[in-house]
Amino acid sequence: MQTISRLHRSGVGIAPDRTLSDVAKLMDSSGVGSIAVLDEDRLLGIVTDRDLVRRGLARDLPTDTRVDSVMSSPVLTIGADAPLHDAVDTFARHAVRRLAVVDDGRFIGMVSLDDLLLDLAGDLRSLTAPLAAELASPQRDSPLPVAT
Repeated sequence: MQTISRLHRSGVGIAPDRTLSDVAKLMDSSGVGSIAVLDEDRLLGIVTDRDLVRRGLARDLPTDTRVDSVMSSPVLTIGADAPLHDAVDTFARHAVRRLAVVDDGRFIGMVSLDDLLLDLAGDLRSLTAPLAAELASPQRDSPLPVAT
């Protein structure tokens, strides 16, 4: 059975006292849309690009506002050894796009809805390859021998 550890990306974290400007620059340089807010290795919250826009920019907060003032908390987590279908169930039940991946309670990364969709698309491609080959070049059975 496939587990989350195969799909998750390394997590990027930031201290709660850092600023909105700091987190935006870190998102940009890391190429991510979410960052964990960490106190040492304890997961306090998550800040997404959407949080920055809706809770920060849209409310005219100054760029030196602390990141923990716009973070989402508590954070939904999933164990690194959890089966992929557990992530699918969690995404469906809670209408979120990202889950923090933990190992022994320690934050190790993120898995997104996009990650699961891309993985599923790859699995579907693999499953359809034999069907596509058969349709492109149907095999004909040789005629049965005539009994004499």
